[in-house]
Amino acid sequence: MKSSTPLIEFKNIYLSFSKKNVIQNLSLIINKGDKVVVSGKSGSGKSSLLSLVLGFIQPDSGQIVFDGTLVNEKTVWDLRKQVSYINQDVSLGDGIVKELLDFISTLKKDNYSDITVAELMEIFDLDNDLIQKNVKELSGGERQRLAIVIAIMLNRFVFFLDEVTSSLDKHLKNKVADFFLSKPDWTCVIVSHDPVWLENPIVKVFDFEEGKWKQ
Repeated sequence: MKSSTPLIEFKNIYLSFSKKNVIQNLSLIINKGDKVVVSGKSGSGKSSLLSLVLGFIQPDSGQIVFDGTLVNEKTVWDLRKQVSYINQDVSLGDGIVKELLDFISTLKKDNYSDITVAELMEIFDLDNDLIQKNVKELSGGERQRLAIVIAIMLNRFVFFLDEVTSSLDKHLKNKVADFFLSKPDWTCVIVSHDPVWLENPIVKVFDFEEGKWKQ
């Protein structure tokens, strides 16, 4: 059964960039197991919600609480170990894909046990010969899907997905959305204006510009 314990709480958040107000008095709760899409126009600052939780930027005022712990410079490093974050500007560095996957496998002894890397590659339509390629040879869509595979390998239960389907065709968009939305124990916060997320009935949509949930 999905827990109703708040995972993320934004408390009276104000944020501005170059004297332009981006967030004004935002209070928002995301519960464990929620599938939340943050919607809004491109350039409106939607991704700042994820950056605030991860400590990449600081609010002008207000507090952010993650799983009962106040997010600050002392706690944010432990928080980041609990979240898999994928953004649309996928940066996987250089090197052979297989070497990258092997390295990720060494980061946790309890790698995702229910699905193998080979099965994940198949689920997201990544060819087996891709693992012998250099990361820089991959297309934008291949890099996005490889980043998703790596995020799942890290065996975390909180996913921040920032426009992760932007380079994919409709078939692959559906595969990615169906996979994440089918996991009841995963908390997914998705920044997107893609209908594949917005039109799914289990998703809760937060209108970033209005600062409230859509009905």
